[in-house]
Amino acid sequence: MKQQNYENHSKVDPVFHVGIALSALVTLILTMIFFVMNVGTETLLSFIVLLVVITLILVGVRLRTYALQVQDRVIRTEENFRYYRLSGNELDDRLSLKQIIALRFAPDEEFPVLVERTLAENLTPNDIKKAVQNWRADHHRV
Repeated sequence: MKQQNYENHSKVDPVFHVGIALSALVTLILTMIFFVMNVGTETLLSFIVLLVVITLILVGVRLRTYALQVQDRVIRTEENFRYYRLSGNELDDRLSLKQIIALRFAPDEEFPVLVERTLAENLTPNDIKKAVQNWRADHHRV
């Protein structure tokens, strides 16, 4: 597996980001064409088809959001436990979820120091990731 670092840590899921998203976009465009072409003759059917497609797209987006929120909660819990294991303290409430998510890339040796630096300097998630010396890969988040 390729070594993960700041430049290549974002992940694209081809099935979702290309297959499903592209399919949804094409379906929406075709549905809008169908709607425009048939709204005068098949008004009810045109509205039903358009509403079904929009509803399915919104459901897909919402399900994706729910999955990401669960991943964020798991990361927050894992990093809080890791910080407790390393320092004997819980993570400070001033850390935002995005900062905690960025801190997960720091190895155990750098983690407590980077947490304190983040609190002192209010580092952005990007700054936190750039400050990591020895990247701790996360290949499971999508």
